[in-house]
Amino acid sequence: MTLRLLVLGALAAAGTAMAAPRGLTIEDLASMDRAGSVALSPDASRLVYTVRSTNMEKNRGNTQLWMIDLRNPKAAPQQLTQHDASATDPEWSASGDAIYFLSGRSGSSQLWRLPMSGGEAVRVSDTPVDIESFHVSPKGDRVAMTFSVFRDCPDLACTKKRTETKNKASGKLYDSLFVRHWDTWADGRRNVLYSAPIDSKGRVGAMPVSLSGSIDGDVPSKPFGDAGEYSFSPDGKSIVFSVRAAGKSESWSTNFDLYEVSAEGGAAPRNLTAENPAWDTKPKFSPDGKTLAYLAMKRPGFEADRFHLVLLDLATGKKRVVAEQWDRSIADMRWRPDGKAILATADDIGQHRLFSIDVNSGKVNALTEKGYVADFDMKRDTIVMAQASLGSGAQVFRLNGGKQEQLTQLNAERLKDVRMGEYEQFSFAGANGETVYGHVMKPWNAEPGKKYPVAFLVHGGPQGSFGNSWSYRWNPQVYAGAGYATVFIDFHGSTGYGQAFTDSISGDWGGKPLEDLQKGLAAATQKFPWLDRERSCALGASYGGFMMNWIAGNWNDGFKCLVNHDGVFDQRGMAYSTEELWFTEWENGGTYFDKAEAYEKFNPVNFVSKWKTPMLVVQGDLDFRIPTAQALGTFTALQRRGIESKLLVFPDENHWVLKPANSIMWHHTVIGWLDQHLKK
Repeated sequence: MTLRLLVLGALAAAGTAMAAPRGLTIEDLASMDRAGSVALSPDASRLVYTVRSTNMEKNRGNTQLWMIDLRNPKAAPQQLTQHDASATDPEWSASGDAIYFLSGRSGSSQLWRLPMSGGEAVRVSDTPVDIESFHVSPKGDRVAMTFSVFRDCPDLACTKKRTETKNKASGKLYDSLFVRHWDTWADGRRNVLYSAPIDSKGRVGAMPVSLSGSIDGDVPSKPFGDAGEYSFSPDGKSIVFSVRAAGKSESWSTNFDLYEVSAEGGAAPRNLTAENPAWDTKPKFSPDGKTLAYLAMKRPGFEADRFHLVLLDLATGKKRVVAEQWDRSIADMRWRPDGKAILATADDIGQHRLFSIDVNSGKVNALTEKGYVADFDMKRDTIVMAQASLGSGAQVFRLNGGKQEQLTQLNAERLKDVRMGEYEQFSFAGANGETVYGHVMKPWNAEPGKKYPVAFLVHGGPQGSFGNSWSYRWNPQVYAGAGYATVFIDFHGSTGYGQAFTDSISGDWGGKPLEDLQKGLAAATQKFPWLDRERSCALGASYGGFMMNWIAGNWNDGFKCLVNHDGVFDQRGMAYSTEELWFTEWENGGTYFDKAEAYEKFNPVNFVSKWKTPMLVVQGDLDFRIPTAQALGTFTALQRRGIESKLLVFPDENHWVLKPANSIMWHHTVIGWLDQHLKK
């Protein structure tokens, strides 16, 4: 009898049940707990972080606060909040005696304070409209808050009254673009920055005063801006915020500027970056308050330009770029407490790493190697971060002497019998003979000598990356769990390989990227014999969806099936119906009426006569980035040509599929489509 059989027999005799290993399912993915933002106490002794759980019955997520006492090496995570309403955006008080957070548990989004001495959280604000984001001042005597308001209203109560007033007529009249953005029709409200004093009990002591309301723009920006777009000075007397002045050009402008304003209000904001017509954002004061660090692009109208690190001497107004030769675009950054360096995250050759940048020399040192650092914080000499990979959702880590110490074990029990697919990065000679990187992943139950059908995933953006990260929408592990090998390529245009590589896709959507995909899949199948090239389907969303339509007409013998989620079908229609015009106009060198030939050069609609591959088309009806007409056009073309096809529409989803039940349906439909064509 083998040792394995003896062990199994002993366990059975002891009454211990062992679950058979299995792959990750979409139900697993949808129900996983997700670590989010991290925040260290001022003395770095305690760490608070968010965990989002999923209530499948209510079909929504719920976020709560957890804490770890870093002084005790064996301390278990402690749940701080527990409520049907989420608790988000934790910030420590200046003294570290309490945690502030946002929650809708009172019926609207308000500021709450949880004392560390014990007891329940107390609501410390009572504003007529929801608080969207906030920062507590470093001195603890004031809070900055943002609200969605009508700028012509004299107070917040006016906005509340106006939004509650029902008109019999339903028409909406507009005189400028951005009539709708992402998934919302414009109703005249703007995100405006306010501030209010905090009393000795930590309560908001007066009605907030407007700080940015004199500027017609959103603070934070829509649709994905956050509190990282404004910050207090160390003495709490001033605030710097990033905003794009609206006007008629808002939908084709990326000109965000930084403004400084008194934290108490009463004076007009002062523009600090008026000379730069491109994007300025993420302001952070140095610990001594003498220098402002921020991120800046150089080319107006280009949302994927490199974000440089700029330092502004607040006394002299002199600006200088730090680490100019470091060819990476910074995503987020923080000052080290000693003011000598800045911590920053950036895409880097298929990873999203944490770096330290010396502010004097510009020398850059990597603090992490593989994986995706989603959030981080530093107090004193302690660095904490939330980091994920292709093999794990985000966990919370502490960087200790150059080593990563894992502090959480989220989903360990839930996934104890799940075996993840093994993955590996590879490189090959792509377009122009340049080095291009990709990843492959085996099915969870891969066996030596066997070949497996391939899910060929194409990322969106297009200036993005399918690297060593964890996704709750496009996750290779779900395909590995369903018995598929996956291949995904960071083609020309991807981020993390230098700005020239990112730039190279503009004006060439169907050129070098398609060549990279073709060469990448060929290189992968040659290097990894377990990939069954003859049984492969391609899948993608957004630009990846465009690529499915492009592949259908320009690589129509490449795959057994295609999956196109929210993909561009007709560049002309896209040019006149999408909301963020700066994107299409940069990518094609101008407007459609001036540069029609550029739009038509890589327009999938012009190649429909060559289509023959079965395609599943998916569309969110609230997607205003790539409107529903694009999916209907794709499906109409397929049906009229007699090509096997299906259309899946989500009336309540935008460019992404976010609701748990919808996500499960999406995945089962997509994998069922692959099964139908690759596992007959």
